[in-house]
Amino acid sequence: MNKNEIHSFLIEKANFYENPIFIDTDPIQIPHQFSKNEDIEIVGFLTAIIAWGNRKSIIKSGNKIIEILEYSPLDFILNHSNNDLKSCKYFVHRTFNGNDLIYFIKKLNEIYKSNKNLENYIYKPNSSISKIQTCFHENFFKTIIEKRIQKHIANPMRGSAAKRMNMFFRWMVRSSKGGVDFGIWKKFKSSQLSCPLDVHSGNVARKLGILKRKQNDAKAVCELDIFLKKIMPNDPVKIDFALFGLGVHEKFK
Repeated sequence: MNKNEIHSFLIEKANFYENPIFIDTDPIQIPHQFSKNEDIEIVGFLTAIIAWGNRKSIIKSGNKIIEILEYSPLDFILNHSNNDLKSCKYFVHRTFNGNDLIYFIKKLNEIYKSNKNLENYIYKPNSSISKIQTCFHENFFKTIIEKRIQKHIANPMRGSAAKRMNMFFRWMVRSSKGGVDFGIWKKFKSSQLSCPLDVHSGNVARKLGILKRKQNDAKAVCELDIFLKKIMPNDPVKIDFALFGLGVHEKFK
């Protein structure tokens, strides 16, 4: 395919896969169980943090987190007692364990007591998404005791592709018109977003010749973002639906 054909192909596939039908097999179904913005962003954030590995396992763990938060995320974050946190003890998703979850809950408690929402805490005017994510990483772990917990939020300035954080930003920022993402963060623009680059989207992008770098790292994200912005300057990560859908559902190789 030539460049124009690739553009048309990706737009067609993105329109097909940005469809509520696919929510049932995707971790985004976890925050879709809520209607209040604060509940959506809390559950979306915690689900994104554990979103690596088998998707069925991610969804199972996401539902377990909802149970721990007593099906009322903001209320639990703001009003939990130490006794309530005992339910975190046996939670584990790969390397994210109960102590990690307790730290995240306590940090979110601090954030929501001094900010209206998570967007206000994260947003920095006149900054790139990668710089905003790095700043968020640094602020979130200022009081950290166990340094190993820091790995659960990527730092793009250290070379990470930040797949999970870019996915979370996509969920929160992109318009809800397609019935998948939420569009509840209004300070950001969709044009700012970076592609949630993972094994599936990276392999498809390389097969199509739109990504040359072999590693899925921050440099690869920058390379891919440049191409995607040529296709859809105002909404480049819409093409993530195409890349991921082709890789997961069509086994495009």
